[in-house]
Amino acid sequence: MISLRYHVVSTAAVFLALAVGVVLGSTTLSRTLLSGLSEENSDLGTEVARLEADRVAMDGRLADADAFVATIGPMAVRGALAKRTVVLISTPDARPEDRDAVTELVKAAGGIVTGEVTLSDAFADHSRSAELKQIATRLLPAGMQLPTATDPGTLAGGLLGPVLLISKEDNKPQATPEESAAALAGLADGGFLKTTPDLKPAQLAVVLTGGANTGDAAGDRAAIIARFATQVDRSGAGAVLAGATGSADGTGAVGAVRVDTAATSVLSTVDNVDTPAGRVVTVLALVEQLDGQSGRYGTAGTAQGVAPGAPQE
Repeated sequence: MISLRYHVVSTAAVFLALAVGVVLGSTTLSRTLLSGLSEENSDLGTEVARLEADRVAMDGRLADADAFVATIGPMAVRGALAKRTVVLISTPDARPEDRDAVTELVKAAGGIVTGEVTLSDAFADHSRSAELKQIATRLLPAGMQLPTATDPGTLAGGLLGPVLLISKEDNKPQATPEESAAALAGLADGGFLKTTPDLKPAQLAVVLTGGANTGDAAGDRAAIIARFATQVDRSGAGAVLAGATGSADGTGAVGAVRVDTAATSVLSTVDNVDTPAGRVVTVLALVEQLDGQSGRYGTAGTAQGVAPGAPQE
């Protein structure tokens, strides 16, 4: 006769066998999974190492290309701006090394830099727009007429353009020395800009800026610089707005110009002035401006080509 004890022992044996089976099965499965994950991790590590090696090689090639362009750049532009005069205008985020490199290339091209203007943060500050517009209206040289547009960038360009550039018709100053001094002093006293000593008007202008603007009212600041540069261009023989990588984005000054067909029809833009190639192209774009032409150059998607005369994309 089967006793209760027998039932208990049998049931316990069955559950023990199940437990042992589960443990053994899960151990085998775990080993299989771990082995697969280990192999996958090893493959990913190999791929990461390969991509890192490719990146290092690409960085090396880019560095070599930059060094090559920096070396031949002065020869590439030699004589292109012979006896032409250029004024440099920099926004607060423009890199000093870009300004210095463009200055040296203008000189290598035979051009003469007549001075530098450095705009302040207040220049593109919308909260200071009314003050900037008031100065532009009050200190406009006699015989000059402000643009019909009333935004601060265009009005500031309407004041500074005739002060910083000579007339493209007769190559003569558009304002008297006294009028120019008063306009620059008024803007300097208002905290909108600084200038180098003995600044003189030029035939051409380069407006140097940084990359994309960030923070509050980033798009508004970009638009002010874009409209300012466009109006400066209209005031003389030509101008180039040259920005660093990112300047062609939606909150960059170059990007703000490129969405305005009226602006791109007169103003040339370069979106990679933080590279040796972009600086050379900035000088070539100045030459293009002298011929009454304009273009969009650089590496951003909105560029029509890498340089004047290069195949268009």
